[in-house]
Amino acid sequence: MKLNRTEYRSLYQKASPSSPSLRNVPAAFVTGGAICALGQALKTLFLQAGLTEQSAAAAVSCALIFLGVALTAARLFEKLAKWAGAGTLVPITGFANAIAAPAMEFKTEGFVLGTCVKMFSIAGPVLTFGISASVLYGLILWLAGGAA
Repeated sequence: MKLNRTEYRSLYQKASPSSPSLRNVPAAFVTGGAICALGQALKTLFLQAGLTEQSAAAAVSCALIFLGVALTAARLFEKLAKWAGAGTLVPITGFANAIAAPAMEFKTEGFVLGTCVKMFSIAGPVLTFGISASVLYGLILWLAGGAA
């Protein structure tokens, strides 16, 4: 089947569901902002408890990862993500969900071949490219004489 651009565009538009951006964008903004506000509130709480700035930041990351995994385990993260869209994807809670959801889905295949292997099916490429990009950036910085 050979299609010209107009025919392909028409076929594509019929097959693609419309995205209600007027609803999705504010929902993503509010949800992402609420997650970030929660992170800031946790950081303030940890600082008031006597943690250093660096320790408080690490504690916030751990708390938000725990929250993301707990919401995934309770099957609530999927409902929130369906409503909020990208608002749950960007913060660290989305990354925690990306690891926990496949692990839960494939746990019936066993610990090693199910949970452990599938856990990184979504997050693995993110980690691979993120680490590779940081190594490349560090190498360029070092070659340029910017690193001590």
